Amino acid sequence: MPKKTSRGLSAVLFAVAFGLTSTAAPARVGAQAGGTAPSGVSDHEGCTVIGVGRGATVDGSIITSHTDCCSECRIQVIPGRSFAKGTPAPVHWGLVYFGAGDDRRPLSLGDFGKVIGHIPQVERTFTYFHTGYSQMNEKQLAIGESTCSQRAELDVPFVEGLTRPIMTVEQAQVFALQRCDSAREAVKLIGGLVEKYGFLPSCGGSEALCIADPRELWEMEICSVGPEWTPESRKPGAIWAARRIPDDHVVVIANYFRIREIDPRDPDVLVSPNYLTEAVNRGWYDPKSGRPFVWQEAYAPPIREGNLSRMWLVTSTLAPSLKKWPKRPLSDAAGPGTLYSQDIEGAAFYPFSFKPEKKISVRDVIAFQRSVFEDTIYDMTLDPAWMIPGGGGKMVKSPAASPFISPDWERVLGIRHHRTIATQGYGMVAQLRAWLPDAVGGIYWFYLDNPFVSPYIPVYAGVSDVSPLYKTYDYFAFSEDSARWAVDFVEKLMLLRWQAAVKDLREARDPVESGFFNEQDKIDAEALALLKKSPAAAAKYLTDLTVARMEKLVGIYRDLRLKLLTKYTGDGV
Repeated sequence: MPKKTSRGLSAVLFAVAFGLTSTAAPARVGAQAGGTAPSGVSDHEGCTVIGVGRGATVDGSIITSHTDCCSECRIQVIPGRSFAKGTPAPVHWGLVYFGAGDDRRPLSLGDFGKVIGHIPQVERTFTYFHTGYSQMNEKQLAIGESTCSQRAELDVPFVEGLTRPIMTVEQAQVFALQRCDSAREAVKLIGGLVEKYGFLPSCGGSEALCIADPRELWEMEICSVGPEWTPESRKPGAIWAARRIPDDHVVVIANYFRIREIDPRDPDVLVSPNYLTEAVNRGWYDPKSGRPFVWQEAYAPPIREGNLSRMWLVTSTLAPSLKKWPKRPLSDAAGPGTLYSQDIEGAAFYPFSFKPEKKISVRDVIAFQRSVFEDTIYDMTLDPAWMIPGGGGKMVKSPAASPFISPDWERVLGIRHHRTIATQGYGMVAQLRAWLPDAVGGIYWFYLDNPFVSPYIPVYAGVSDVSPLYKTYDYFAFSEDSARWAVDFVEKLMLLRWQAAVKDLREARDPVESGFFNEQDKIDAEALALLKKSPAAAAKYLTDLTVARMEKLVGIYRDLRLKLLTKYTGDGV
């Protein structure tokens, strides 16, 4: 036993020493620390959004989702409050990252970073779930976010003490969740805020939002207007456009703008007053050319393979007959050199939204969030570097082959990086149901760290708190009392024998997660019955249930950690 324990600890130290620790915290720190990425491109584009209209889901709910890579993954339930007239509302910098200083330490719960300005407060706010990018409120309003690229001329760096534009997208999301109960209203509020107070990119680029309520789904795209803008100019401090997604359609946002042609007369289109003039004045569109104005081409730089791969996977899977899709299953590769190299099709190849050929469930969206491009040319576990001698002169895949190795190991092994749908951080799938009261109708399916490894926990809109395990995380200090660390520790031990450990993971996680879905109708009915008698009793029931489930999940991952440590750090390692 002492020998195995020693080897187990050595294996963990080996993983840490060779860069197999989580990459979540540094992912976007560069932009928040005071700079922007070159050429208007986010330094770590990690957010994929899938939105589904109510006519395209199996149960008539509306779905929006978000995969994120920022370090502030703690869930805080921020209660709605009343304010006296004339109360100022602070505007913060540092919401999506730990702290605002050089040490990047986590802020205390309830501390939201540096105050860089104020706007008028409303008299009453709604309760909402606060994370780095806040995602849902008590009224079943939910927002998924995806950082995009914009032309470099539009970039606005954050300069300490010089805060002309002050409205980041994450702060605008908070204000929308505090003040709005519909997606259309949220689009208008966010648009007004970035116009009046100036859009300040926190991740080095533009932003796209998928904003949903139980009846409508909208996609909104926002650009900044460059460092010259001041509030005194009386010009809009942002360029933005938004479109409603048809009820029977799906939209996919993979860190790239989706809107192309715009008809501002359409009641399901909303735009800033300068949506066209900025492009004309900067020479990015000539009205005399006879060509239609294309928003995507005017304000976004050329698309990249990492954007297209995700759009291809989701769209071609859900609508295989829509058009002739590029052939990217591994079996279609033409020969040597094609595993990671094919012509890309361009942004215009993909429609703004599309009608899927089958109805979609929450679990379908979760499956996409967990995708590692299995059996396609983007599957990193199929790289030749992972092939090792097997029996009978055959080459077989290494037991350690994983899509989640660190950049250092990618360089050592000579593997070209291809991103998965999600990267380390946190994320959610919001399920919004118009036929139920808000407290029961909205469910926030939340994961931590890596969706491939993490369980999804359902959090109802009517809960008043969550487990302390989901409110605790410090990237720089491991804690047994943190759900994020529980998942991250399991992931790192899985890297020792990834192919086999995936089976252990699924054996431990999947029955519990499936139970959440199987119990949903029963929980809905119980909560609904309580809600009719006493909203407070319903809130207590849903809160106690959520806390108990969270604690159970962390216990399962603690046990799984011990199993993996024992099983994969023996003499065979």
